[in-house]
Amino acid sequence: MSALQRIALVLTIIGALNWGLIGFFQFDLVAAIFGGQDGAIARLIYGLVGIAGLINIGLLFVPTPRHEREAHPEPTR
Repeated sequence: MSALQRIALVLTIIGALNWGLIGFFQFDLVAAIFGGQDGAIARLIYGLVGIAGLINIGLLFVPTPRHEREAHPEPTR
């Protein structure tokens, strides 16, 4: 995994945690820390999280390494 993908994954996790807080507690942590949803820094964070999500779409299409497939074989039918 490249450094860009790792950064994107961290940002995506931050976004998911923020959405969890919004969903369960109606609390937007990013807005609380960076001056409301309309604050420039908060909007930058939201934008970076969105771009990170787009970058992480590519992870859906990465094949599983061979050694992991061998360690966890699919059950036979």
